[in-house]
Amino acid sequence: MDIDEVVLDIPSHFMCPISLQLMLDPVTVSSGITYDRESIERWLYSTNINRFCCPVTNQPLSDTDLTPNHTLRRLIEGWCSLNASHGFHRLPTPKPPVDRAQVAKILSDGRKHPHMRLSCLQQLRSIVAGSERGRKMVSCEVSSIVEFVVSVITGSSIGESEALTGEALHLLHSLDILESSVKNLIKGGGGDELVAALVHALNVGESYQCRAHAIVALRSISKVADPMQLSNLQPEFFRQVGRVLAERISHQASKTALKLLVKLCSRGRNRIKAVEGGAVSVLIEILLSIDSSSSESRRTCELVLIVLDQLCGCAEGRQEMLKHGAGLAIVSKKILRVSHSASDRAIRVLSSISRFSANPRVLQEMLQVGVVTKLCLVVQVDCNSKTHERAKEILKMHSRVWRNSPCIPAHLLSSYPSYSSS
Repeated sequence: MDIDEVVLDIPSHFMCPISLQLMLDPVTVSSGITYDRESIERWLYSTNINRFCCPVTNQPLSDTDLTPNHTLRRLIEGWCSLNASHGFHRLPTPKPPVDRAQVAKILSDGRKHPHMRLSCLQQLRSIVAGSERGRKMVSCEVSSIVEFVVSVITGSSIGESEALTGEALHLLHSLDILESSVKNLIKGGGGDELVAALVHALNVGESYQCRAHAIVALRSISKVADPMQLSNLQPEFFRQVGRVLAERISHQASKTALKLLVKLCSRGRNRIKAVEGGAVSVLIEILLSIDSSSSESRRTCELVLIVLDQLCGCAEGRQEMLKHGAGLAIVSKKILRVSHSASDRAIRVLSSISRFSANPRVLQEMLQVGVVTKLCLVVQVDCNSKTHERAKEILKMHSRVWRNSPCIPAHLLSSYPSYSSS
């Protein structure tokens, strides 16, 4: 209970020095200071900062053992009984602290007894949600956790796979351990099975939440994986990521999938795999559905155009771009309507098409759908200098075909750059 919520004064020695709340489970650290267990565990087991020191005295702690202060607990319980009319109830019975042996036993039970796997996963997630110490103890067994999760996802029968896969992925998601604790596992090659299991989950998963957790886990793995591992991903990986985008299971899942593609498609071989997985068509359809009126939609639009720019860096990507009837039109439509970044990426896409795929049919289409008109407008307005120069280069490149076309409005002809043989 917060100190601001009560009318009467709570004795100061009943309050936790960190949270300024009434202590429900007082424990003493090696410095001799007493804290509420939940508050000091949150301090000690923070995943971001090494805080193995006493918050009050700032002295290093010789160990992180927490000794229950039974005397103080009895005093607090007595005070709560006297002030029950003010809303102070009997303190809940404290749960025994979780240790690594307990976590290891749960994992062992799950491996030995298949019928207990769901229960074991639920127990682990309950431990993670129960306290910072529990979260830390589960995280310390990350290699075993990942091994167990892989076996659950890939070894479940059809009738039980959805519940088990969902619970396994929820455990990984609630731990948020992939970027830090799994780093050595991924670099050592042990992440290949985990990636395969997550792709399998995307393929067979029916639950939107289950698939959303899988794509988030894959994105986390990509941040710490070795570059060679990222280059050796299978085509099925990209098909399933594209499926997440195509089905738009949630805004967050789509955004995560796009960031994953941005990361992976910076590598040449992955571009071709993504194109073969149908990514270009999916990305164009997303652009067609975005109105770019909100900041979230604008960011999504920027990510889509980044990936399209990457994919158009290969012949297969440009071919798929031109096969889609609305590809050139929707990319040019986003210029000057979303952001400087989006305009720059869109013009980079058009530049790749103009340089490497500009046959007479393509040049005529660019005139008819308004691409050339939009490029003339970019040259006229005050925008990013690189974007301005790139648009100018495209217009110069095909000046002989486009300059005298009736498709270009008369007021924009004055901005059309002169032909340059360079």
